[in-house]
Amino acid sequence: MTGKTIMWSVVGVIVLIFGMYMIKAKTDATPGKLDSFAQCLKDKGAVFYGAFWCPHCQNQKAMFGKSVTLLPYVECSTPDGKGQFPVCKEKNIEGYPTWIFADGSRLTGEVALEILAEKTGCTLPQ
Repeated sequence: MTGKTIMWSVVGVIVLIFGMYMIKAKTDATPGKLDSFAQCLKDKGAVFYGAFWCPHCQNQKAMFGKSVTLLPYVECSTPDGKGQFPVCKEKNIEGYPTWIFADGSRLTGEVALEILAEKTGCTLPQ
């Protein structure tokens, strides 16, 4: 291969990588289906307490798809998975996931989106 061929091959690879990055960035920037719902939950004072190692918490998060980043989520588990952060101890979080609502009521376990909508008055997109 000549030096010119190698140079154009490198340029081609760089352009390809940049193009793939831009496509991913654009895809990541598109709103999630439940963005407005997740934001409303937060605005209405609902808080989701969970732990990174909890499979039910992962299921609850999965219900929100891309909108998970907007959830009013509080991580309770210490990084080693053996303890609980003070914020969760103060709220008497004993199981995961736990949702606490503005009126002080709480629900523990995986909560259906329809129930979250009823508890908060937030509209669940169709």
